[in-house]
Amino acid sequence: MLYTELLRLWDEAVKAVDARDWQGALSKLNQITEPTSRTLFLTASAHLALGQLEPAIQALDQTIAKDERLAVGFFQRAGAFILEALNDCISAQKHMRGNMVIDYKQLGLRYKLYSWQVLYNTAAVHSRLDQLDKARDILISASQEKGRGGRGGNMEVALDMISRGEVLPVLLVPEGQVFRPRKQDVEQLGERDFLVTWCPKVKLCVFILGFSLSALQVRKAW
Repeated sequence: MLYTELLRLWDEAVKAVDARDWQGALSKLNQITEPTSRTLFLTASAHLALGQLEPAIQALDQTIAKDERLAVGFFQRAGAFILEALNDCISAQKHMRGNMVIDYKQLGLRYKLYSWQVLYNTAAVHSRLDQLDKARDILISASQEKGRGGRGGNMEVALDMISRGEVLPVLLVPEGQVFRPRKQDVEQLGERDFLVTWCPKVKLCVFILGFSLSALQVRKAW
């Protein structure tokens, strides 16, 4: 597209941002067919203002792809990832459905997810946002959850870190713990492979045998 057209749409988008008309800004930005790193950054900012984290991160990915030396692009994306992490923690809490623990063994993952672990990671995200009071309150709740049947973790150490203004490390599913297919299903694969390779031979033998019998019957008729 012509640079003059890009410049016009860019300027109109900025004016919409100044008026806090985020949707209006996106409407103008979406008309830019050849966006630059700076217009993409603006797109991400509008999405963030609307609380739309996924498209914001996508726009920031494109921003960085356009200009890999744009430090503020990395800075903004890091912040967006933290906000997305907080949303993920909230979703994890929701999908615990009030359970103290969910055992994923039946699905092929040898791991038990405890409710206190979800709360702990939520506190870890808040510590990265420098919301230490919020992090401490959530840790206290996590400690209470852990006391009702959770295992592992040292909440006293975590609370001490928060009191010193330190960032909490996050908890992850241990390395190597993955969803695995059922052993019975894998064993059946071998049986199926055998049938796949064996059946064509059976069909060929039946065809040859049938042809031979037909030929024999013809000879007898003669």
